[in-house]
Amino acid sequence: MKSFSLLAMLLLSFSALAVDELPDKLNLTHHWVGYSAIGIFVLAYLLVILEEKLNLRKSKPVLLAAGIIWILIAFAYRASGDTESTELAIRRNFLEYAELFFFLLVAMTYINTMLERGVFSTLRYWLVKKEFSYRALFWITGILAFFLSAVADNLTTALIMCAVVLVTGKEKPKFISLACINIVIAANAGGAFSPFGDITTLMVWQKGQLAFGAFLNLFLPSVANYLIPAFIMQFYIPSGRPQTDSEEVQGMKKGAVVIISLFLLTIVTAVSFQNFLHLPPVFGMMTGLAYLKIFSYYMSLKIKAMLADPGVPDAQAHERKVDVFAHIANAEWDTLLFFYGVIMAVGGLGFMGYLGLVSAYMYGDLGPTNANVLVGLLSSIVDNIPVMYAVLTMEPQMDQFQWLLVTLTAGVGGSLLSIGSAAGVALMGQARGHYTFFSHLKWTPVIALGYVGGILLHFFING
Repeated sequence: MKSFSLLAMLLLSFSALAVDELPDKLNLTHHWVGYSAIGIFVLAYLLVILEEKLNLRKSKPVLLAAGIIWILIAFAYRASGDTESTELAIRRNFLEYAELFFFLLVAMTYINTMLERGVFSTLRYWLVKKEFSYRALFWITGILAFFLSAVADNLTTALIMCAVVLVTGKEKPKFISLACINIVIAANAGGAFSPFGDITTLMVWQKGQLAFGAFLNLFLPSVANYLIPAFIMQFYIPSGRPQTDSEEVQGMKKGAVVIISLFLLTIVTAVSFQNFLHLPPVFGMMTGLAYLKIFSYYMSLKIKAMLADPGVPDAQAHERKVDVFAHIANAEWDTLLFFYGVIMAVGGLGFMGYLGLVSAYMYGDLGPTNANVLVGLLSSIVDNIPVMYAVLTMEPQMDQFQWLLVTLTAGVGGSLLSIGSAAGVALMGQARGHYTFFSHLKWTPVIALGYVGGILLHFFING
């Protein structure tokens, strides 16, 4: 995670531009409540940065910050004699979080179920066993990360591909470093052209700013964002091929293929709910969770039948068990609660009037194109989730081309630095000593070429 200090400086720098967007809202940008809220949020994000050193989960400081910010808002409105506006505002922000929460919870449950069924480990074992060269593994892991992250989250995708790299490249530290950089770029780029690929694209889709099919316009710009740095880095990959271990390949468990099919059907259901029924896609995802739960019930009936057969070992029967609630329990709860803290805290700052100031400067004075390119640069330092949520809360008047641009830049801008995305932060821990902040920073100019190339291709194709 990253520092929010740069965005906080922007917020404070333009407080002189404060205006009331709505007559019934208090402008707290010059009030001690507003300054206190900014300070609390910056402090909370500093603690998020130091998560690894303090062993303090990132959700804890932002949860507390969100609560305190809304307490301050409530006191300010109560002092003015208004006891209803705060409640309405916090309910609106909480509803937006609830839609995101249940959508992600279903997606995480499916991913955890596929992990338990051995879907991703089978892929990893297959890649390890094949006698690919280091350069071939560089491209295979990158391309797989690009396409997998479009349907699974980029964090899970990056961790799976990094596991392959660590096993195959243990004798070549340079290969591990370059392959991890390549995976981070690929996972972030692949998540930019799909509503399911990244939290930011999901927020844009659920907010209704872009239709599901519109994201496909970003496919070629995302490809360019990945291919340009990958093409340059491949010439620095060590020659030769890794030695394969005699590790026995473990196949997928029973029901794995069905669960993959149900996940794809769930995605189709979510898209159909929005496109044809004009219902929020989260309701389609919750319907998809029912698919998985019904299948788990079917598997439990199969287990009972097998246990009644004396010729079937108990272990073979219990291997079929699909415990949906266990997979729900194993969801990334710290991440989900972190999203709550960020959305509620940023929503509180927006309700005070600060996001209106930033919007007036960025989308008024700088113009939408410059502002959206700046969003991508900010997302390399600040987590792209609060940045994108801030943009959505500002509700700048932009056409589809500009919404596609900010979706692209917010998604791929995190690749410029290793701390710019969840994938980069996770791989620094998984490949500790091989993939570091400075090893990534060394290639930032090359990655920036991909960032610029993707934007230019977007202008050429979609402009």
